[in-house]
Amino acid sequence: MLKSEKEEMIKELHEKFARTKTAVVAEFSKVDVETVTKLRRKFREGKVEYKVIKNTLARRAAEGTSVSVISDDFTGPVALCISYDDVVAPAKILMDFIKDMETIKVRSAVVDGKKIDVNGVKALAKMPGLNELRGQLLGMLNQPAGKLVRTIAAPGSQLARVLQANADKSQGQ
Repeated sequence: MLKSEKEEMIKELHEKFARTKTAVVAEFSKVDVETVTKLRRKFREGKVEYKVIKNTLARRAAEGTSVSVISDDFTGPVALCISYDDVVAPAKILMDFIKDMETIKVRSAVVDGKKIDVNGVKALAKMPGLNELRGQLLGMLNQPAGKLVRTIAAPGSQLARVLQANADKSQGQ
């Protein structure tokens, strides 16, 4: 690889690392192409970028960004799972995918500039994602409005039932 290509790659990685909300470092050994293809597909669906990195270039690109706290883990065959908006998505997708595998191991992660270990990544994976949180929030906002509509409608429907019962009683006599 030419020096100019390396500099371009470092610049591109630095820009990505500067925008990163979450990055998970995973160690890969003896993983077949089919497995990696499935994993890449899951990451694409979750809007997570998966990148096998050259360690020395990634360490240089991480300088001055939040990813620099995990640059010590850039040794051996590693990949980065990067998310720019959903903090939980990389951990959730990766931990779900590797739960029965021994060939892929999580080393560490950075979340909003703070380094977390493997147990922290596991805890992060159990948290609800951005879409689930939005759904919960929407449900909480709709609940009082629905209750208000039912409360306002209750006297009118009760009056209608009383009038109907009275009409039925009059017709039955």
